[in-house]
Amino acid sequence: MVSPLPGVVRRVAVGPGERVEAGALLVVVEAMKTEHRIAAPRAGRVGRVLVAEGQEVAAGTPVAVLEEADDG
Repeated sequence: MVSPLPGVVRRVAVGPGERVEAGALLVVVEAMKTEHRIAAPRAGRVGRVLVAEGQEVAAGTPVAVLEEADDG
């Protein structure tokens, strides 16, 4: 998942290894005083979180990696 626009990461809602459902909140980026929610497009497992709260990001910056959910 990537940031849709430049801004500041206000919230990281998941951590590596967490299972998430489609639509689950991953990261919130604030831009021009508006919060933009980055959500999981499908169910899976968070492989990596690539940003931290307070970090400035550019448009297109990867924020998290979503992997296939393992059944184990």
